[in-house]
Amino acid sequence: MIGLSRILINYQENPVGIETVDQIGWSIISDKKNVFQESYEFQIGEDETFGMLVYDSGVVRSEESAHIAIEKNILNLVSSRKYFIRVRITGKDGAISDWKEGFFVTALLSEKDWKAEFITIETEEDKDESKGSYLRKEFVIGKKVKAAYAHATALGIYHLYINGKKAGEDEFAPGWTSYNKHLLYQTYDVTDYLQEGANAAAGHIGPGWYKGTVGFVRMRGHYGTRAAFACQIIVEYEDGSRESFQTDTSWMGTYSPVLFSELYDGETYDARREIEGWNEPGSPIGSWQQAEAVNFDTSVLSAQSGSKVKKVTEVPAKRIFTTPQGDTVIDFGQNMTGWIKFKVKGQAGDKVELNCFEVLDAKGNVYLDNLRSAKETIIYICKDEEEVTFHPHFSFQGFQFAKVSSYPGELSTDYFTAYALHSDMEVTGEFECSNPDINQLQHNIVWGMKGNFLDVPTDCPQRDERLGWTGDAQIFCRTATFLYDTYTFYTKWLKDVEADQTEEGGVPHVVPDILIGKSSADRLMKDGDHSAAAWADVAVIMPWTLYLAYGDVTVIERQYDSMKAWINFMKEHSRGNIWNYKLQFGDWVALDAEEGSYFGATPNDLTCTAYYAYSTKLFAKMAKIVGRDEDAGEYTRLYQEILDTYQKTFFDESGHLNVQTQTAQIVSLYFDLVPEEYRQNVVADLLKLLEKENGHLVTGFVGTPYFCHALSQNGHTKEAYELLLKDDFPSWLYQVKMGATTIWEHWDGMKPDGSMWSPDMNSFNHYAYGAIGEWMYRVAAGIECEESRPGYKHIIIAPHPGGGLEFIRASYKSIYGKIISNWKLDGRRVTLTVEVPCNTSASICPAGAKKILEQGGLEFVMKENEYQAEAGSGQYTIVYEI
Repeated sequence: MIGLSRILINYQENPVGIETVDQIGWSIISDKKNVFQESYEFQIGEDETFGMLVYDSGVVRSEESAHIAIEKNILNLVSSRKYFIRVRITGKDGAISDWKEGFFVTALLSEKDWKAEFITIETEEDKDESKGSYLRKEFVIGKKVKAAYAHATALGIYHLYINGKKAGEDEFAPGWTSYNKHLLYQTYDVTDYLQEGANAAAGHIGPGWYKGTVGFVRMRGHYGTRAAFACQIIVEYEDGSRESFQTDTSWMGTYSPVLFSELYDGETYDARREIEGWNEPGSPIGSWQQAEAVNFDTSVLSAQSGSKVKKVTEVPAKRIFTTPQGDTVIDFGQNMTGWIKFKVKGQAGDKVELNCFEVLDAKGNVYLDNLRSAKETIIYICKDEEEVTFHPHFSFQGFQFAKVSSYPGELSTDYFTAYALHSDMEVTGEFECSNPDINQLQHNIVWGMKGNFLDVPTDCPQRDERLGWTGDAQIFCRTATFLYDTYTFYTKWLKDVEADQTEEGGVPHVVPDILIGKSSADRLMKDGDHSAAAWADVAVIMPWTLYLAYGDVTVIERQYDSMKAWINFMKEHSRGNIWNYKLQFGDWVALDAEEGSYFGATPNDLTCTAYYAYSTKLFAKMAKIVGRDEDAGEYTRLYQEILDTYQKTFFDESGHLNVQTQTAQIVSLYFDLVPEEYRQNVVADLLKLLEKENGHLVTGFVGTPYFCHALSQNGHTKEAYELLLKDDFPSWLYQVKMGATTIWEHWDGMKPDGSMWSPDMNSFNHYAYGAIGEWMYRVAAGIECEESRPGYKHIIIAPHPGGGLEFIRASYKSIYGKIISNWKLDGRRVTLTVEVPCNTSASICPAGAKKILEQGGLEFVMKENEYQAEAGSGQYTIVYEI
């Protein structure tokens, strides 16, 4: 048997709202081993019968089942239309699959197709207001509808309604981008929402990132002063005709019951101001006024077809208790990002007030200090005695707990449910082992990602910050690719990395950028600060990571100019190949920092130049991959010059680094900056520095992600496991032992006595140090991709049993299918179970194997002092001694 489990278009299954068909792929399934594709055939049609084809590939002899592109200008697609696709393949054994079918819906394919105006009822006098507003318009459908699609966006946050029903499941649309350079719109299938006769389209608008308060210096109106809405509904009738209804100044508007809604401070909703039927056909009550048009350059609009924010996980209230200070608190048992939905029944004017927060203090009382100025307060005012259910519209909170400051009636956990919200991404990774603390760490890493992948990769979800810090994103991106399908999420954000680069090619500290020219009120940063090593290098490292994980060259091509500009910026501002520039964060919040400082002890000259070399090396590789041979040669030479300078500057005559910090040794080893004859010196120095700290790390943002790799890549997997398994301060498992359910910003965010690190920067949901997850998948479980055949077209299965673990069960769902690497240790005997997806191959290299006892149908040979076997697709069980 051979078949297909899914079709991916632009790495998405059945996407709605795409501008181009960039590439097509599929996953093959079979009950046989060594299954490879011989040929494929796919068709794109206007209907499910495929009677009217717009494309037919014919039979193509090729093994490729991903990254299949259709030549530009061959597909003559129409805006706002659903197309159907089907694929079938032939295996090398002659077996033919059934057709696998899917679909996609086009967005607006030409700028001239966008007819909608941005409209608002706000005035310049409302620029400091954070109210919600309603906009509505009725239209008539006089013929039988075949299909209808709505394209909507906002300068702010919106919910779209058709005939009283909310379109789609999106929240916080259109998300956060560099609005005036790059604004997304969303597409919704609203065919079933329409009715013959009178219909109503309506939007509920909030300030959001566009005009609300964003950033730790608490500025408003980064992009504009009036929240606005734009929507276009294109209706196709059964007779083949089309009609468009869109926002213009004939729409009417009024202010909504949302009296106040801010991302940091929460929401106030007065149900007494609700307007019955406001989003339905008919004449709603209340005072409505004519909408005004807002000028906006629609050339910056682009469609978003995937990875939109939605409610993902429901978390019931765990307990309600009274603190020693007498506060009533709801505990949801999990730190998260999202909403609390609650039921209430009270008298008109009765109030519910919830104050959200992350942790209790040492005495078990409400702790709000680490929120800084963020209020995270939800207020609901009842309109009558009916029981209602409510959650915020345009504000999200980071919390585990909620203080109940006001609530009419008796409290019950049944009345409160939390919802985790984040960008919609498919779960791709699973990891479980025999150590429950490591399993909790894996849980914390996942929830840290869920809490900070709300449209942009933020640093934290609770305090008055929640910014797209480039350093956090860079550090964690390889781990993220294991946990979730991040392709669509990251490629969207990378467009803003490029959009917000300076004219010289410098990269802001946060993307979207709201700091350059606006951060003078902060005690650390000046208005012109940008381009910090390890932070700005996300412009190169993230495209490279996506290439490795997906085998995709289009991300390299799209980001090529951005990457080149960043390398050239470093080159322009380096001195004798030593790179250092303005404010550098260095090994941020490392524990070897001076008392009271956030800056680690490793000198910026070293960390900056190490990243300069690393990014240049990666860019040279990517230039070669996409055929830019001249650039590949030029930047390879530049890399060699930087490397030579690094080695001459930072190594002494005895072959040791002249900077003796853990991080200096780690980045030198992991970035391959050490002369081979000095490697063992650097490894020995790293071990001495580790021993000096009684086996603990003292690294910050730069050194931590690579620490275990630097050890295991140099023959010290035992020490890497020992580091991972430490459970006293400072360590990953210290946080677990302290009851963490997410990753903390600081190793000692909460001290053993329950006291807190400085409230200035003490997030308890800060995913960066969760980058250890990459080592757990790549080394402990042993799931690795081969650089020369990326995207896991060829897989390296090289598990490293150790750490006293009895077993690891791990899997990763690649674009080709699920990869499994499970091992179980019994004394010195290891049983390894592997699954290799169809149309891929694997090298199985059991680390430390001294004798192969059962080969599982494979042929193991000794290569470079290790056993290795080549495998095609299928399941294999190998038994060996270590």
